[in-house]
Amino acid sequence: MNPYIDDDLATLAEHARRFAVGRVAPGFLERDRTRVLDRALMREMGEMGFIAPELPEAHGGQGLGSLAAGVIHEEIARADLSLSYINLLASLNGQILSAHGRPDVAAPWLRKLTRGDALLAIALTEPRGGSDAANLRLRVERVGNDYVINGEKTSISAADQADAVVVFGRTGTVEAGAHGVTALLVPTDVPGLTRNRFDCHGQRAIGRGSLFFENVRVPADHRLGEENKGFVQVMQGFDFSRALIGLQVLAVARIALDETWDYVAQREAFGKPLSAFQGVSHPLADFDTQVEAARLLCLQTLWLKDRGAPHTAEAAMCKWWAPKLAYDAIHQCLLMFGHGGYDRGPMEQRLRDVLGFQIGDGTAQIMKTIVARTRAGRTAVPA
Repeated sequence: MNPYIDDDLATLAEHARRFAVGRVAPGFLERDRTRVLDRALMREMGEMGFIAPELPEAHGGQGLGSLAAGVIHEEIARADLSLSYINLLASLNGQILSAHGRPDVAAPWLRKLTRGDALLAIALTEPRGGSDAANLRLRVERVGNDYVINGEKTSISAADQADAVVVFGRTGTVEAGAHGVTALLVPTDVPGLTRNRFDCHGQRAIGRGSLFFENVRVPADHRLGEENKGFVQVMQGFDFSRALIGLQVLAVARIALDETWDYVAQREAFGKPLSAFQGVSHPLADFDTQVEAARLLCLQTLWLKDRGAPHTAEAAMCKWWAPKLAYDAIHQCLLMFGHGGYDRGPMEQRLRDVLGFQIGDGTAQIMKTIVARTRAGRTAVPA
């Protein structure tokens, strides 16, 4: 029994798991090797209703809520974390576009997003710093009916594959900090926008890279939210994605633990199964306990979001705890498999894939500061 997953959500999760096992898992290792995101598979996910199901039907979603997005998200991630980035980016950007975009501009993109016909990235991080997210230097200037963009974004997921990007840039003064930032929807086929791709350790099918803007012009109606208030308004959506990231990496840890329990119960040493030795079974029991607890926290966060209740601290807890816990759990599982785990294969790829979430999308230090500010008040925990 799970207090957050009712019969309908359990059925949805099982539906997603069958798809993930049958269609996503078989290409897991190959996509990592080739670094190619399968667009046909992305469209299949859209046809099945697995992309941003929490969006209203008018925007191409199913109006199922955040928990529905979460249970689908973790099933896809169990099969391939890198591919589950499609779900993560769609839910984050879909929420931003539906809440802050002009309907005539956002609606076509939302329909393509939920159908699996378009991939949207989000561009916040810059070369001079990632954690100081409000201290941006990419310049956005209003020129007539357009905005003109100049600068660079870096470490952007799906940078070289996205069809459009939610870009945060500075329209106000540097001294204004977060209150001088504007968000724009920028199609990636506009003149003056170039991009590259890094050779990352993990999450290689989705990839990361840089975006370079040289006098890139986008219509003013592509602004998301109010001018100079984009960071404050749009960043609220990150509470949602932080909980999804928690479920994403914990799903990978869960399948690693499942496979390891099976392995140590069958593999023998000194006439006994490995699981008979407490040095083997107790560490796995420890991680099983913690992973289950962390998953419940992530589900609770989405449950709170669906009810319109505050969940910023809980989301931050999900984001700092789950990636570290998942990495440590998978590391332990890899060691249990010995040389078979260290060899190229599912276990070592899982370890590489989850590692990136301890770096990107908000470090543990930033997340703990968010928790502290929520508990003690912002004035008691200054920047």
